[in-house]
Amino acid sequence: MTDAPTLLLRDLRLAFRGYTGVTEVLHGISLHIRAGERVALVGESGSGKSVTARIVLGLLQDQRGARITGQVRVEGRDLAAMSRRARVALRGRRMSMIFQDPTSALNPVYRIGTQFTEVLRRADPAITERAARARAAALLDEVAIHDPARVLDAYAFQLSGGMNQRVMIAMALANNPALLIADEPGTALDVTVQAQTLGLMRRMVADHGAAVLFISHNLGVVREFADRVYVIYKGRIVEHGPTAALFDTPRHAYTRALMAAVPRITGGGIPDLPERDDAFAAPMELHPGVAEPEAT
Repeated sequence: MTDAPTLLLRDLRLAFRGYTGVTEVLHGISLHIRAGERVALVGESGSGKSVTARIVLGLLQDQRGARITGQVRVEGRDLAAMSRRARVALRGRRMSMIFQDPTSALNPVYRIGTQFTEVLRRADPAITERAARARAAALLDEVAIHDPARVLDAYAFQLSGGMNQRVMIAMALANNPALLIADEPGTALDVTVQAQTLGLMRRMVADHGAAVLFISHNLGVVREFADRVYVIYKGRIVEHGPTAALFDTPRHAYTRALMAAVPRITGGGIPDLPERDDAFAAPMELHPGVAEPEAT
């Protein structure tokens, strides 16, 4: 299956069982990312971006009350057919994630160095503690942390939000994963460090053929960084296409609404949009020349 996409989602559905019954929150998500591609997933808060990413990482498969159907394949491997232990083994090695909130993702009772070296040693048990710490320091320097020894000896609560996010980015890139999921990686970073972070992800794609799923509200960054874009609205993909085509000629009403919400120095009016909310919920639209791979 060497020609299989690095990530393939086919008719992915997620429902939660609650006191009032079962509520479906993802309604047939289908997308794919091949090795060397940078693909963005955009949509308003609550549209289903982050929960989709967590399913890919296998973080919801064992959660009580969650019902997941459809295909989730990473490098051709069906996550639904894998044991929990096998899914855990993929995380940090073949796939990793930059979380939007690093404060909650980092453990407050362990020093940064302990957490960072554990990530490296899980992927390579033969690496020594000293070598892992040196590797961690080098990676921190790459994300503009110029005093890595101090940061490695610190706890997460002793660092700023932006510093913690840079630590998370370095940890996610540490083992050169085949699939990198970046959930708003620049939220707490200044524009200079954000540009460095995007440069690191570009280099990883170029050097290692990684596939990147980039989740962001910043459409300016998406337009600059992504090769293709999926637009998600209320748990449905409503439009998909190459970045330039989607930005220049958005076909779906919801995509046009997202574009209209971007602040512009030059001003300009908002285009005519449907008054009814259900006008946004039409089926997925593909731009010319775009086709989803067949399920395998």
